[in-house]
Amino acid sequence: MKMKRNDILIILTALLFSYGVELKAQEQIVVPEGYELVDSVIYRPVATVDTTLVGKDVFLLMPSRDMGDQTGVTINQTDAVRDAMRRQTDENGSRTLSGYRIRIFFDNKQTARVESEETLERFESMFHDVVAYRTYANPYFKVTVGDFRTRSEAMKHLETIKREFPSAFVVKENIEFPVVDKENSYVTDTVKVLRPKRTGL
Repeated sequence: MKMKRNDILIILTALLFSYGVELKAQEQIVVPEGYELVDSVIYRPVATVDTTLVGKDVFLLMPSRDMGDQTGVTINQTDAVRDAMRRQTDENGSRTLSGYRIRIFFDNKQTARVESEETLERFESMFHDVVAYRTYANPYFKVTVGDFRTRSEAMKHLETIKREFPSAFVVKENIEFPVVDKENSYVTDTVKVLRPKRTGL
């Protein structure tokens, strides 16, 4: 099916909305006949680190009387210690952590690709606060969920997940750093989505 210019504009507009790019008032959204733009809610995991501190030297962020602060912190350290800390930070920026995840899908049959995608979508629609990963390690498609530091933490979540995914089990894997605030592990956004108009309602 060949896409018309208006169709491409709608898709791009929906993508821009989903990434928070606002259109100027004079730019009109052209919706093809038989379609409508509707609001849809998406769930995004929060950052695992405080992004306001990324790329900053913690020693330079401390209060200092020299910088006009009422109090000051004095750090006595050699240049060798300071250099070693910078090297450690630079060399381990993308380091992963050994931990646990819950495997909810593991298969290598011909339909495994589609089934793994469906399993991932189903999980994400049910558990917005747990991050999910879909991977392929020849010949298996896998869907694992969560980033748990301890086995007991993973087992606690396994009880809830097993209600919907009875064959789920805990596996030891390298994990991403878990979110800092587990009570607020995701945020919601509203995006514009193009869909066919509903008729006969």
